[in-house]
Amino acid sequence: DVVQLEVLLLGPPKVSEKVNPRQSVRLGRTAKLPCPVEGDPLPIMIWSKDGRNINGGWTRFKVLQHSLRIKEVETDDAGTYICRAINGFGSANINYTLIVIVRPRFTEPAKMRRRVIERPVGSSVRLKCTASGNPNPDIVWLKDSKPLVDEEGGERKKKRWTLSLKNLTPEHSGKYTCHVSNKAGEINATYKVEVIQRTISKPILTGTHPVNTTVDYGGTTSFQCKVRSDVKPVIQWLKRVEPGDENKFNSTIEVGEYRFVVLPTGEVWSRPDGSYLNKLLISRAKEEDAGMYICLGANTKGYSFRSAYLTVLPDRKSQPSSIPPVPYQSLPWPVIIGIPAGVAFILGTALLWFYQSKRTCTSSSSALPAAQRLPAASRDRACPALPAQSTTADKDSLSYEEYLAHQQLLLAQGGAGLAPKVYPKIYTDIHTHTHSHVNGKVHQHQHIHYQC
Repeated sequence: DVVQLEVLLLGPPKVSEKVNPRQSVRLGRTAKLPCPVEGDPLPIMIWSKDGRNINGGWTRFKVLQHSLRIKEVETDDAGTYICRAINGFGSANINYTLIVIVRPRFTEPAKMRRRVIERPVGSSVRLKCTASGNPNPDIVWLKDSKPLVDEEGGERKKKRWTLSLKNLTPEHSGKYTCHVSNKAGEINATYKVEVIQRTISKPILTGTHPVNTTVDYGGTTSFQCKVRSDVKPVIQWLKRVEPGDENKFNSTIEVGEYRFVVLPTGEVWSRPDGSYLNKLLISRAKEEDAGMYICLGANTKGYSFRSAYLTVLPDRKSQPSSIPPVPYQSLPWPVIIGIPAGVAFILGTALLWFYQSKRTCTSSSSALPAAQRLPAASRDRACPALPAQSTTADKDSLSYEEYLAHQQLLLAQGGAGLAPKVYPKIYTDIHTHTHSHVNGKVHQHQHIHYQC
């Protein structure tokens, strides 16, 4: 009987208690999703988020025996979670939708820095409180801590994050507060609006602009004009037409003694200090762009203007060179031909002389017997050596007296083998004369003929 009872308890997993399929958690907190499933045998729990199985690599996620824990919840953790319990008899699923609650915050704080706003009667103002959060926050506008009620006449217009006040009157002065909230928290921002009762006066050009400007030819520059006015003014740029150039323009206007042409005007920007700004851009400046420019600011009460001059530097590419070119003067053709010919003649003569000297010395020296040749130093002194045939025997050079003694020795030994020409650069020949005198004496002497 006991065995039969155990068989009856075996089966697929089952959800043991009811759960809320929508779970909420605040940003940065810890979320815990339960999975109350029972079964025999004990089922295995598998968790997934948006179709992806959760594993050990998900550092902030931890799968427990009957739940899933998420630490320090982030906005990306929101999504669909499924707990799937499996055993040998089947499976069971529990689905969750996790909502991460984020308290409201202002998304454009730079546009909310100016909290005290002054406007004249009849003008308009816009108050912004752009915010975000999860779930989407609600916004409520208050004036002097009381809910703002829409009035007839369209003086107030509310969008989701902006409050527009038009045709201002002194009654619009006060403190305006935007109250932004959701289930995670709330934030507030307060503006102080002062509607000034004063008559509208003509515009005033503030600051120093426009100022005189210089630009390179083909360059880009700009004039700017800053106008203070109780209402939005009309800002217009004019350029003075030089005398004689009136026919170049379709239409001109006369102001005093001069005529001006109206230039295209860009957008007029409203500045936080209540003034208005406009810029005139001049690109690819040319000579005809130079001249007087006027910024004119006007409203229903009058106008104000201020002038400035633009100077365009000359085009450097079109200017002739300040240094006149030196005209090329050609040399006479006899000089052009004579100079190279003279150099070639001098070099050829020098080479021919060196070659002839070497050839004569070598042939005459080698024709003598070894015993009758002068030492090497004497030959080198007799024949000028070429640079490539230098000698180291300069210290052994032979004097003229030593040379004569050497020749006398040769004569004493017979003199028969003397050659008629030994060193043609020093002497031509050597011969001996014998004379008999009347007194019976015999005189013998030697003749040496030199060649200079």
